[in-house]
Amino acid sequence: MPYLFIFGLGYSAKRIKASVEALGWQVSATGSDGDVDFEDADAVRRELARASHVLSSVPPDRESGTDPALERYASDLGERWMGYLSSTGVYGDAGGAWVDEASPTGTGRRSARAEADAKWLELGARVFRLPGIYGPSRSALDRVRSGKAHRIHMPGQVFSRVHVEDVASGVTAALTGDAPAGAYNLGDDLPASHNAVTEEACRLLGVEPPPLQTMDEAGLSDMARGFYAENRRVANGKAKRVLGWEPEYPTYREGLRSLL
Repeated sequence: MPYLFIFGLGYSAKRIKASVEALGWQVSATGSDGDVDFEDADAVRRELARASHVLSSVPPDRESGTDPALERYASDLGERWMGYLSSTGVYGDAGGAWVDEASPTGTGRRSARAEADAKWLELGARVFRLPGIYGPSRSALDRVRSGKAHRIHMPGQVFSRVHVEDVASGVTAALTGDAPAGAYNLGDDLPASHNAVTEEACRLLGVEPPPLQTMDEAGLSDMARGFYAENRRVANGKAKRVLGWEPEYPTYREGLRSLL
């Protein structure tokens, strides 16, 4: 029976766990909802010794910038199948142009993420670069309902995004198939502005969209401002060709409707 060990049982990793368990896999994980304590090195190494596949969803440490899983357990990973949930933020700003897995990385604000991404690739991992992830309890619908939605006047600004279930199906395709090591972008088919997604959520809920504002008027945090500092479209063709993956929610429209 295949055995998957996950570093960090977060939002996306929980969906991946459910997906492979439905196929009969055994799964254990670290994290607040996991069954193994990340700090218990003996317990982690026992699980790694049993695991046929290892997946990390642990982001770089905010203070040191290092990857906690690699810092602590890189020497225990061996030659088994490895995967890493990365970010399309490694591509930096492309001025609205398309980027794919051959595009340069490490030039954007996510420098620590880019370094971790590169280290996992060096180890022979399948690195899944993810754009903005949305799904149950984490979507424009929830922001509109809570009164926290906004529209920022930034003509030409676009982002890619992906439904969490499409993350799970893409990673599951790589786990169960013969996917070679390397990077894979898992994003939807229609990069769009943040405003377009907010407007669609408002339409579905039957409410008026929030007014257009500048970033100063919206009072955005530094983190939110950083989100708007980069503009790119993320191509997903390699994942479709190599993994045989097709997003169930190819655009934000289908994704939001499914969450309604």
